[in-house]
Amino acid sequence: MKYTRGDGARGYGLSAMGYDGHWHATDQIPRRAVTAGLISRFGNIDSTDGGRSQRSSVSGEAWGRLGAGGWRIEAYVLGYRLDLFSNFTYFTDPVHGDQFEQYDNRQVYGATASYSLPLTLFAELGTLRTGAQIRDDHIDPVALYDTTARMRWNAVSVSEARVRSAAVYAAWELHPEPWWRVTLGARLDGDQFQVHANLPANSGTARAALVSPKLTLAFGPWNATEYFLGFGQGFHSNDARGTTISVDPNDGLTPVSKVTPLVRATGAEAGVRTTLAPELELAAALWTLRLDSELVLDNDASAIVPQGATRRYGLELSAGWHPQPWVRVDVDLAWTHARFSDFDPAGQYLPNAPQAVAALGVAINPPSGWFGGAHLRYFGATPLTQDDTVRSRPSLQLNGEVGYRFGSALSGTVSVFNLLDRRDDDIEYYYPSQLRGEPAPVSDLHFHPMEPRSVRASLSYRF
Repeated sequence: MKYTRGDGARGYGLSAMGYDGHWHATDQIPRRAVTAGLISRFGNIDSTDGGRSQRSSVSGEAWGRLGAGGWRIEAYVLGYRLDLFSNFTYFTDPVHGDQFEQYDNRQVYGATASYSLPLTLFAELGTLRTGAQIRDDHIDPVALYDTTARMRWNAVSVSEARVRSAAVYAAWELHPEPWWRVTLGARLDGDQFQVHANLPANSGTARAALVSPKLTLAFGPWNATEYFLGFGQGFHSNDARGTTISVDPNDGLTPVSKVTPLVRATGAEAGVRTTLAPELELAAALWTLRLDSELVLDNDASAIVPQGATRRYGLELSAGWHPQPWVRVDVDLAWTHARFSDFDPAGQYLPNAPQAVAALGVAINPPSGWFGGAHLRYFGATPLTQDDTVRSRPSLQLNGEVGYRFGSALSGTVSVFNLLDRRDDDIEYYYPSQLRGEPAPVSDLHFHPMEPRSVRASLSYRF
């Protein structure tokens, strides 16, 4: 539910949202089990996998004018719960099986405030944007349990965590010349992590802060063509439990290294945008991104596994063509080179990092009568191991829809997913697992199949 009053100059809004879902869902399955006829492509090894998620939130916003500028304030309260049962390796424990439960129960409180105003500096008129953000996560508990058919038999890790985040930022956009725009910005982030674990050795407090500068330059347009350069730094945060961990929670003895709370990211891009014809838009960009570490939470062990620094660079191309106001064709192509920065005998490739992605979309949307469209998505082969000896299969999916407007208020739509009914996979992994009756784990491809051709019909009424 949403309620708003006001206009672009001043006003306020209130929103309330709620969600509840519970499911019996298949995780990825081993290809050898399908090849041997033990299960179908849409089968499962552990039929009790699944979970439940609940989310509810209340938020409010207000905006107005102050002096020559404009302000905006937002605040929210969020309640969230996830109870997820998964089994990826099946029976390496032949007695209990390998199912585990991840439980997360949290309340989140947050607010943002921003102010924007015209600013003249060095005889140049520009726009200054400033703001502040705060967020407070109360997580009680975040837990990992060993389970059999959703029955807990071992508490691997049970923690109470509190994560406080705060940030301030400022950006100044100016026009030294009519053909030249500059945006200078910086952001200061600070986080505090407090963890109370069932193992006292893994409890503690960690703090971190980072300053992230930003710079964007845009030149043009000349002949309906604009050029741009961008540089910026940012970060990704890590799991609160990893910032204070000391020992492996599975045995309580094996030393484990703490992770960096906030991991630096540095990126840059250069590109061009053009409208060679009024109905044709083209864009191209070269980009690069470096992460100081790519860390992964191993939920089986409830431990943080460092994967080292990574570097990525790539090329993105896009085109938009609208021969009529109610017809649009979009094409997007992307290629990425992703590697670990430091030498690793296991290899330099990032498992499951996409290398080639393409999309084609067609939308036909006249103001009355029939409407429709189609969307084609392609993912190229992707490394599944660090040495690139095992790769995923490419996947192709075509979705389409057709609809009819019966009037200004009533419309109907029929959507068809996986129109070509391809037997591709949404995701593939390569790792060892053990089926019932196998004497030892076997390295194999594990996949989640793309859903078969399916049809959805909907009827909408606007008032």
